[in-house]
Amino acid sequence: MTTVLYAESLRPGAVFDLGSAKVSKEEILDFGRRFDPLPLHTDEDAAAGSRFGGLIASGFHTAAILQRLVVDTVFSRAAVIAGREISSLRMRAPVRPGDVLSGTMEIVEIRPRDDGTAVVRSRGTLTNDTGIVVMEVQGETLWEHRPTGGSGSGAA
Repeated sequence: MTTVLYAESLRPGAVFDLGSAKVSKEEILDFGRRFDPLPLHTDEDAAAGSRFGGLIASGFHTAAILQRLVVDTVFSRAAVIAGREISSLRMRAPVRPGDVLSGTMEIVEIRPRDDGTAVVRSRGTLTNDTGIVVMEVQGETLWEHRPTGGSGSGAA
């Protein structure tokens, strides 16, 4: 039986380890060609002559990697209704082919609402395999409260 995380399961300061994802050159090129066709994401020769000295992932590609890690480890077992807001998205360092990104999600605040839901503010961080923070995101999601008489997890 899968334990469902509800708003009551969370505590400010709780941190979820999101695991990791390796970023390939092919993924960078594919995402860049499809969604962010700047030469530093799509053309190795042009990127080599840029201030970054080589191919780098689009910031939105990096954000999508973080989202996937969050969904796989937290949201897939949570009573999340929808995203509400991204209040801050900071691209701290370039992501390069071969980087292994590790993520965390920290619960910052939980605001119960009268309609049986709660707004959960969280902070997501991606760090590369050399310990450099490459992305920080703050946002809000809407979560269900535990149904009366229902079962769910204890504190996260």
